[in-house]
Amino acid sequence: MYVLDHKINMPLHIQLYEEIKNDIVSNFSVGDKLPSIRKLASTYNLSKTTVESAYRQLYAEGYIESYPKSAYVVIDTYFDSFETKITEDLALAVQKTEYKYDFFPARLSQDSFPLKLWKRLFSKAIDESLDFGAYHDGQGELGLRVEISNYITGSRGVRCTPQQIVVCSGFSDSMGLLAKLLKTGYSNFSIENPGYHVARRVFEEYGYKIDKIEVGKNGILVDELEKSNAKLVYITPSHQYPTGVSMPISNRLKLLEWTKEKDGLIIEDDYDSELSYTSRPIPSLQGLDRFDRVVYLGTFAKSLSPALRVSYMVLPNHLLALYKESFDVYFPRVSLSVQKTLELFMSQGHWDRHLRKIRTINKKKHNLMRDLLKEKLGKSMEIVGQGRGLAILINPTVSFDWDKFKTLAEEAKIKLYFAKERSDGDFEAIKMGFGGFSEDELVEAVEAFAEVWKKII
Repeated sequence: MYVLDHKINMPLHIQLYEEIKNDIVSNFSVGDKLPSIRKLASTYNLSKTTVESAYRQLYAEGYIESYPKSAYVVIDTYFDSFETKITEDLALAVQKTEYKYDFFPARLSQDSFPLKLWKRLFSKAIDESLDFGAYHDGQGELGLRVEISNYITGSRGVRCTPQQIVVCSGFSDSMGLLAKLLKTGYSNFSIENPGYHVARRVFEEYGYKIDKIEVGKNGILVDELEKSNAKLVYITPSHQYPTGVSMPISNRLKLLEWTKEKDGLIIEDDYDSELSYTSRPIPSLQGLDRFDRVVYLGTFAKSLSPALRVSYMVLPNHLLALYKESFDVYFPRVSLSVQKTLELFMSQGHWDRHLRKIRTINKKKHNLMRDLLKEKLGKSMEIVGQGRGLAILINPTVSFDWDKFKTLAEEAKIKLYFAKERSDGDFEAIKMGFGGFSEDELVEAVEAFAEVWKKII
């Protein structure tokens, strides 16, 4: 019998691994079979996942092997000459905290993805005459680029053709490709302050000098940008990250004039553009550009699925030749099956219907969280960002012990996210993500959050 203690601070799968390992060393012979996962789970009232994790560790370390129709078999017992006991510190290091409520600010609920439809379209896509023996277009499948072009020209006012679009594997991949392409012409990279840490880190890794330009109530301070030596700037004009402010038309035109005078380039990240709940989405900055000086970035992560890792960028015509001369032009960045399935998803009208559904669902969650926060926290809290995306930003209006608050939240198994953790500058806010919850779960989560909050104020 194995001894497992549910009260100690060591995961059950590691306790089980230790017990089985000691049993193998002391009592088993080569070729002996271990109990099946189902039987062991039933005997010790454990989940199958717990048993599978223990067996995977034993397999990885060479104690057991898996053979078809033979379950798990001991393959070696000669371990007397050394000790392989995992220490408690190591166990704690691999332990993953299981939070009861996770307010991740960029998550969709699992049931929001149209899985049955996607599986059907996936089967149709790979049944067609696709050549899986060839390297396909590194820029992305033309059919998908046509659909993306139709979508962003119609809904975001982007001026482009399918030939300008490059399909990439997520935001960081888009930024990495840009950093490589622009290295010959630029050495400095200007970014909003506060701004998106991923954009900054990608360009840092490519050796760019980072210039931080302050953000005001109307977005990036164009006057400050003009005073700098900057020629390349990354901005989130429609929904600034992390403050949530939008850049008005006057500043957009001023910024475009700056690119003309400086022979500069703007990287426009159309962050959260699809998810607007209080007004129509603001048209893209790129659509106002008459100088061919804006790179437009978009992604399907917030509205369809972050797991698919599909993003895209619209290159100005003068950068297309540079891209086509690069090594990256030869190899696709997203799998053929995902591209073709997404193409069908868009061409058959499912994307538009999905967007309407996602907006409706998340608008309800947004409004529910907003009302719950006002009800539970009252005047001790102010909302500093709302109306778009998958999170509401709040801050206390009273004296507040931030360190104690974070500690109490952790003790209550509540995972929180703060603006300063993923951006530079002095802007701080608690990012209350609602997208990953059902409406019932959201009520429970905010109530638990409020209990912690009231211990501080």
